[in-house]
Amino acid sequence: MSIYDFKVSARDGSQVDLAQYKGQPLVIVNTASKCGFTPQFAGLEQLYQEYKDRGLTVIGFPCNQFGNQDPGTNEEIAEFCQVNYGVTFPMMGKIDVNGENADPLYTWLTSQARGFLGTKGIKWNFTKFLIGPDGEVVERFSPQDAPEKMGAAIEKVLA
Repeated sequence: MSIYDFKVSARDGSQVDLAQYKGQPLVIVNTASKCGFTPQFAGLEQLYQEYKDRGLTVIGFPCNQFGNQDPGTNEEIAEFCQVNYGVTFPMMGKIDVNGENADPLYTWLTSQARGFLGTKGIKWNFTKFLIGPDGEVVERFSPQDAPEKMGAAIEKVLA
């Protein structure tokens, strides 16, 4: 199984087949609009702009599971991201990343790359996963890891 076996919900509720990204590296991130880490949207957009011509796509998944920090609708969230941080990378529909209603994609991601001290669950907003062109998880980055810290790992998967 790889990331390309999953379908996720777009902002409008339609299904997005991640197989369309086959052969491309991805950054998958759970986001929130009212979080101390929200300014990371700017860094994620910078990564996307820097590497998109080489095949990288950043995909954001809004999540309201941590401190009710993304209570808006999918459209409100997307508008906030675009207006405040110039986000042009794809933002999907709001999901759960932990618990019994966790999106299957996140269940798979957390089984492939453990967090700090081997924890499986997502601890907070802006946990980032780097996926290689083969669809496998390369590395998991914590919310404290600024997107700029991902450059060396991204360069390695693009090489």
